[in-house]
Amino acid sequence: MTKLLLSRRQVLKAGAAASMAAVMPSVLAKTDWPDKFIKMVVAFPAGGPTDTAARIVAQKLSERLGQQVIIENKPGASGSIGTASFIRSPADGYNLSMFGMPALLAPLMYKTNAYDVKKDFLSVATVYVLPMAIVINPAVVPHVDTLADLIRFAKASKTPLSYTSSGTGSFGHLAMEQLKDLGGFDVLHVPYRGSAPAVADLLGGQVGIMFADVVAALPHIRAGKLKAIALSSPNARVLLPGVKTVSEQGFPGFDFDSWGGLIAPLDTPQPIVDRIAGETRDILGKDKELQQKLVSAGAIASFQDGKQMQARLNKDYDRWSAIVKAKGISAS
Repeated sequence: MTKLLLSRRQVLKAGAAASMAAVMPSVLAKTDWPDKFIKMVVAFPAGGPTDTAARIVAQKLSERLGQQVIIENKPGASGSIGTASFIRSPADGYNLSMFGMPALLAPLMYKTNAYDVKKDFLSVATVYVLPMAIVINPAVVPHVDTLADLIRFAKASKTPLSYTSSGTGSFGHLAMEQLKDLGGFDVLHVPYRGSAPAVADLLGGQVGIMFADVVAALPHIRAGKLKAIALSSPNARVLLPGVKTVSEQGFPGFDFDSWGGLIAPLDTPQPIVDRIAGETRDILGKDKELQQKLVSAGAIASFQDGKQMQARLNKDYDRWSAIVKAKGISAS
């Protein structure tokens, strides 16, 4: 009996040793992370605001992590193509994506959307906000300096005014549709494929109004060709000091920005997620060079941890979903 007990103990010890040997490589892998390059998917074209912010942050993360963070652009369908592909990536800590607001709105616009923004990926950290502003062409909409002026002008116009956006279901489109309801006025939506052609026709006078990314309109505002009459939130004052927000001009609670943040595939190890979030928090909060590079690109450094980012994402999705359903807006 004693021999039998001893043999069992020996078997248990051997089994424990084998288990430890099996566990050790994965523990070491997590401890040694990262030991190769990290891929950061951007589901938008190169040169856009999300891509620019991703490249600025990727460079700083590369320095802090000791491994290169490589950008891979996978644009299409307002970010939904690249995002749908990304969520199927290995959850090994070597796959990240810079998630932009168009990819949040895409599930509302496309019937064939292949992901759920509330449960199909991990929120890691917010990175930036992208301020918006209502911008007018003074030659098309004269004698307008404030939001109240614009609303009066629109109501008095014998022919409907037109406003443009970077596309159906874009942030500028949905924001203006909400403001129209709140202000009781009407302007006709003329969508374009991207901010650049929309701003071009705003400058050309084909349309007179745009709820625009400040970065796209700022050079023309500074040149006096366009005029900013209302900001989407106080964050935009960094770029346009002196202009009042929509909320300050009679619509309290109307406070939003386009924004972006890092996401990871589900089941990415939490210690790795926490490390990335911590490094991101430090570079956004302490690195003045990075902050200035983002401002130069029209974005503002803004950190929130994964839980805060997910709560923000859920809130924004519900807010814009209600507008899309009420207006019957669709891009497909």
